[in-house]
Amino acid sequence: MSQSQAMPDNTAVRVALWRALHALADAPPHVFEDTVGLQIANPDPDWRSRPDMSEFTRPFRASIVARARLVEDSLEEALQRGVDQYLILGAGLDSFAQRRPELAARMRIYEIDKPGPQAWKRERLTALGLAIPPYLHLVPVDFEAGENWRQQLAEAGFDAARPTLVAATGLSMYLRREAVRTTLQEVAALAPGSILIMSFLVPIELADPELRIGMERAAQGASASGTPFLSFFTPEEMLRLARELGFKDAQHLSSGALAERYFANRSDGLRPPEIAEELLIATT
Repeated sequence: MSQSQAMPDNTAVRVALWRALHALADAPPHVFEDTVGLQIANPDPDWRSRPDMSEFTRPFRASIVARARLVEDSLEEALQRGVDQYLILGAGLDSFAQRRPELAARMRIYEIDKPGPQAWKRERLTALGLAIPPYLHLVPVDFEAGENWRQQLAEAGFDAARPTLVAATGLSMYLRREAVRTTLQEVAALAPGSILIMSFLVPIELADPELRIGMERAAQGASASGTPFLSFFTPEEMLRLARELGFKDAQHLSSGALAERYFANRSDGLRPPEIAEELLIATT
């Protein structure tokens, strides 16, 4: 494995840094607190001076922490209903298992990511003295190469007969539309009572007008770093696709609704865009 293959994606590092920056720089109450991801990312000491950490990117940072909070709130609710498998597609530098062992130890957690970045993460966890507990399974899969992630999961001990909460945030825009369709189809075939939370980008021309320039810059940066945006969906397209592929229920949760849920009455103006990265919540 070459050194370049064994590095985390720039996008995964950016998400980890935004999550940490919220806890370190934004006023309380914090929507989400995660500085463990920062330890895993191990950035340069002056990482807060990076252009993508500037004030201009605050709305995107807010969007990232809002979706993370929603996933973990949903996870706690699901656990109370007996859903004790958690599958993270495109896990990147997610740190749930390290941050919240009191919840994680009651579940079986499966992180799916590309082999090189996942191997890098495994090495970082070891270097930090963060042992990989028996309930956490790191499953290497290359979505774009068409690898069968259901088969890989089964080999890692995943129980297809048990309902599962599936998080796929920050993934769909980096996959071709056919790969998104295949992923949705595979999740729709999971045990009844499974829940999918998937984020998707709306076409840039439909996004919050104040944020279009930022989204265009993000798209350019993603291309330059080798992880271009490959697919966009309108909420109507995503709902239609989910229902067509067999989900019993599919709902669109907008950026604006997330803003109202987690950012109302803030005095610092921190707030996600009204329309940008949207969420699909679907159940089997």
